[in-house]
Amino acid sequence: MFRRLFWFLTGAATGTWATVKVSRAVRRLNPDSLAVTAADRALETGARLRLFAQDVRVGMAQRETELHDALGLRTQGAPEAPQSLPSPRATLPGGTTGGTALPSRAGRGDRKHKNRKDEH
Repeated sequence: MFRRLFWFLTGAATGTWATVKVSRAVRRLNPDSLAVTAADRALETGARLRLFAQDVRVGMAQRETELHDALGLRTQGAPEAPQSLPSPRATLPGGTTGGTALPSRAGRGDRKHKNRKDEH
């Protein structure tokens, strides 16, 4: 009797677990969900590229200043290098670094997806 009850409950738990996993996978592979995920990744990549470009510009300005000082290329009438370089990247919430936080996509799931073709 207990053996049958054990296997019945084990089967019910396994069935429930499998149903939840499948429904989550279907929801995740929904076209709207895939579009939002792709947009999030594109925004994140763009933000990282901007941060990389900022780091390169800061490094170039610092190295140019070092070279001008080392080679004595500064003259009396020449303007000084800009004193206000962009600040180093700060740590963002979530452990990543960046000058600006990534745009939030919260609250977008409650809107209906609208194609540009529908606006005509």
